[in-house]
Amino acid sequence: MAKQSLFGEMKKTFMLHAIAAHFSNGLIPVAVLYLLLAIPSGNMFFEHTVKHIIIITLLAIPVSFASGIYDWKTKYRGAKAPIFMKKIRLSIVLFVLCFAGVGLRLAIPDVMEIEGLLHWLYIAILLSMLPVVTLLGHYGGKLASQPRPVKPAGSVKEQA
Repeated sequence: MAKQSLFGEMKKTFMLHAIAAHFSNGLIPVAVLYLLLAIPSGNMFFEHTVKHIIIITLLAIPVSFASGIYDWKTKYRGAKAPIFMKKIRLSIVLFVLCFAGVGLRLAIPDVMEIEGLLHWLYIAILLSMLPVVTLLGHYGGKLASQPRPVKPAGSVKEQA
């Protein structure tokens, strides 16, 4: 049997949701790290990086959500198991938090330099995204470690 090309192997094993989820879920801890570096140091270059990271994350979350819904409907036939409902709700919460963080940061560019409620609200929003992505990853890991559901008889995979 001929050895499959790298591109062919990648095409065969490509999973958009896994890539999109790890991308956005990996950026948030980095954003929080840069935020925690910005707070004591006062170095606004760190916080400027946070802004870029959360904007990219905001753009990536819908891809992760849509691909997750697609996988849920195709691989798990839209099963209403609690773990899926938790992941859907957490994804919505993550999007709302990220949208609020980006919106606040763009509306008030010096939010980290001012004193007051909005400053602390911005920090709280960013910090609250961390447990959300941690739970999303936890539940995703539980799903990935479970055996796949049995395909119905006559599926395309069986006919190939």
